[in-house]
Amino acid sequence: MAGQARGKVAIDVEECKGCGLCVESCPPKCLELAPELNSYGVHPARYTGQVCTGCGICFYCCPEPGAITVYRIKAKAKPVAPVPGGEHAAAV
Repeated sequence: MAGQARGKVAIDVEECKGCGLCVESCPPKCLELAPELNSYGVHPARYTGQVCTGCGICFYCCPEPGAITVYRIKAKAKPVAPVPGGEHAAAV
């Protein structure tokens, strides 16, 4: 799933227990287990920094409250095309 990221994931490495559920459930595969250990002695999940869709599946499958936060990037507003014939369309 290539393209521009539409979201971002923040993971509290001290809350993460390294179960890997978020890594396995991530559709664009933008999460991985870190090579370093946290204070629990496990490899916490981390965001690779690429192609997050902001779907939130990782948040919902995580068994640890507060370990994962998903941010969605606000879409830019598309310009509105002017209506021919003035400000309002004529009633038919």
